[in-house]
Amino acid sequence: MVKRIYPLLAGGGILFAVVTVVAAQVGGDSSLDPVSMTISEYAARDGGGAIETATAVLGLASLALLAGMRALGAPVHGWPARLIGLWSVSLVGAAVIPSGTVWQGDVHGALSVAAFVSVPAAAIQLVGRLGQDERWKAVARPLEWLTLASGLSLAAITYVALPGHGVMIGLVERLLLTAEVAVLGVLAVRLAQLAWVPSLRARIGDRRAARDFLVHR
Repeated sequence: MVKRIYPLLAGGGILFAVVTVVAAQVGGDSSLDPVSMTISEYAARDGGGAIETATAVLGLASLALLAGMRALGAPVHGWPARLIGLWSVSLVGAAVIPSGTVWQGDVHGALSVAAFVSVPAAAIQLVGRLGQDERWKAVARPLEWLTLASGLSLAAITYVALPGHGVMIGLVERLLLTAEVAVLGVLAVRLAQLAWVPSLRARIGDRRAARDFLVHR
């Protein structure tokens, strides 16, 4: 039963985080520009409560995803697990530590960088492993494309943040986070399938068997 709870926590947390962040920006201050402002800057200007909550929930949901994959014996051991754990801890830390003072801003920035790098690095290693696992190979191809997208987005935000002088950094950051959350979403969906589909099929089979027994009795 515990193994079936992890996909619910992971999937529900990821969905909640995405909906909350989108809603906070769609319904936020119209004078704020999400194209030129990072999510952290946007949250600081707009009050930040909803976005910071969503960030923390996403970090906790990612931990549930990691725990669920481990519980089902997914090939996530070693560096992929460490990197997903780093992503999760960094998100929770970034949500807890605001970017108000100088030192808080430095810590918040370091945590954000750690989070940005973690998922693409973990996904690169997972693609090959999942492709060799019969239970997980169905998501290997989508994960490969999302890994490419997140890697290109990571390169883009690195350029924009350094020689690009922050031009459209908000847009590039959101594209990167979209690709990274999509990576987690694909893994969460497959985790749910592996955890719930066999038991649901067994229940349906039992009901059919019971029905056939009663009909032919």
